[in-house]
Amino acid sequence: MSTPPRRTPAPAGPARPAGVARRVPGTSAPRVPTQRGPRRAAVAGGPSITLLNRRRTVLVVVVALLLTVFSGRLVWLQGVQGQAMAAEALESRLTKATLVASRGQITDAEGEVLATSVDRYDIEANQRLIRTWSAKVDGTTYTGAAGAAQLLAPVLDANVAELGAKLDGDKGFVYVAKNVLPEVWQAVAELRINGITASQVADRVYPNGNLAGNLLGWVNAEGTGATGVEAVLDGELAGTPGSTTYERGRGGQQIPGGYQESTPAVDGRSVQLTINADIQWKAQQAIEQQVAATGADSGSIVALNTKTGEVLAIADSRTVDPNDPGKTQDLWSGSSAVSDVFEPGSTAKVITMAAAIETGLVDPYSQFEVPYQYTTPNNQTFKDSHEHAGLRLTTTGILAESSNTGTVMIGQNIPQQVRYDYLSKFGFGARTGIELPGESPGILHPSDDWDGRSKYAVLFGQSLSVTALQATEVFATIANGGTRIAPHLVAGWTEPDGTYTPAEAPEATQVVSPETAATVLSMMESAVDEGTGSAAAIPGYRVAGKTGTAQSWRADGSQGISASFIGVAPADDPAIAVSVVLHNPRTSEWGGTVAAPVFSEVAGYALTELGVAPSGTQPELFPTTW
Repeated sequence: MSTPPRRTPAPAGPARPAGVARRVPGTSAPRVPTQRGPRRAAVAGGPSITLLNRRRTVLVVVVALLLTVFSGRLVWLQGVQGQAMAAEALESRLTKATLVASRGQITDAEGEVLATSVDRYDIEANQRLIRTWSAKVDGTTYTGAAGAAQLLAPVLDANVAELGAKLDGDKGFVYVAKNVLPEVWQAVAELRINGITASQVADRVYPNGNLAGNLLGWVNAEGTGATGVEAVLDGELAGTPGSTTYERGRGGQQIPGGYQESTPAVDGRSVQLTINADIQWKAQQAIEQQVAATGADSGSIVALNTKTGEVLAIADSRTVDPNDPGKTQDLWSGSSAVSDVFEPGSTAKVITMAAAIETGLVDPYSQFEVPYQYTTPNNQTFKDSHEHAGLRLTTTGILAESSNTGTVMIGQNIPQQVRYDYLSKFGFGARTGIELPGESPGILHPSDDWDGRSKYAVLFGQSLSVTALQATEVFATIANGGTRIAPHLVAGWTEPDGTYTPAEAPEATQVVSPETAATVLSMMESAVDEGTGSAAAIPGYRVAGKTGTAQSWRADGSQGISASFIGVAPADDPAIAVSVVLHNPRTSEWGGTVAAPVFSEVAGYALTELGVAPSGTQPELFPTTW
């Protein structure tokens, strides 16, 4: 095996002087000397490493600062403000709704419902949510306001275009429909349209239409009693609304398991009135028919329980249907029987006779020669309604024949202040306190203010004014043995749990003695059997009463006439007092002609309805003449 030849190193040339460059082979140019090794590396790399280190330091500091800030913020949010922020977030998701209290019922004395409340719903829309809503129903896609309207219109029985206009917009709340039935809202809810919600409300319903509408009044859109019993007793009937607060999702739906807190509503109390719905119906029908038949401006009928003061009926010829009060010309019209005043006329002679007998001035047998025209000591002349020759009448006869001159002859001997006192004790000039709005106290001027004529005119029902209720109360007082009991409408209250509490009985006031009351009652019976009130007779029952005709004033300020009859039955054991008043009848101005027959009809019906037995005795009447 051969070995490669050894390369013999070239002999060394002469040494180059320092600083002399080596020449590059094949060229005449010398080679430039270069620097090598550590010295060159230090010069080139030193600045780069320093900059890098500085950048790293800055980055670490920045990161450390950010972490410190974030950590501090996290500690602040979770440790210091955590509960407040959580509460604020929860608050933004909470919805508060009112829980409607059920308004108490109004019933008659027999428990028949006259007013009640039923559940209804107000359907509402959030236009902003509906704008982004979309759903597929039976293969068809519905979107936005137009799609929602297409689904809702058939359920709400609404026009699609009009409904779409309601749903289209940028409002968070608009009403879609009000007072819809529960089943209608259920059908709407099943459509699951995001943005459609409902609020429960209570709708007031009066099952008997305008029956006793003048007494019941009505409830306004806010659920508050506007007039009548609904207004006077609103605080008891309305109850106290409750509330519920719950956590909602984006679509307004309640979050299952979320926050919820409720305060229950407290339902209102139910009131039982003293009126009898059947008697009220009969009275209302009768007065409407008689007003139409006589061409009267208006009229009223009042029926009272003589033993308790309970109102059995108050009927007015003009009444409101509480279900639709807007159809009535005067929305605020209540009962004219408690608000309108008129001169009672001859029905007030009953008070004069009671005062004269009670003070011992006369008895039912006292004899008088009664002229057609009579002049008082102060030169005031009074006349009877019909011209006649001198009549030989007893005190009873003067009342039965309704003689103005005879009444003045008796009453002029009653001291002036005593006349006022008896008028006042029988209730004139003061409100009865009945549970109805707008009651008038009537007009009874102080006796010191009476002029020379008025002090005699008050003896036969002029120069003073009363309501139909006040006038009826006088006869109820005589029928109740001279004891006055304020007329009232409330029989009792039923709590939401069903507990019934009778109303407190009104205070009784003895106005005249039982003996005086019995005497006057018998004298009034003669007025029906032998006098001006014969058309008020009721077959099978003894009736005591008095006719009345007096001046009144029309709405336009002109003078008119009020014709009336007020009576008691049965006279042997009084159960009811009934008044019939007609204002400005055109067919006749006499109460015995236009009012007495209506009394017979209504009082006879009431006696049968109440189960009052017919009279079992024949009257022993005082003589009317001598």
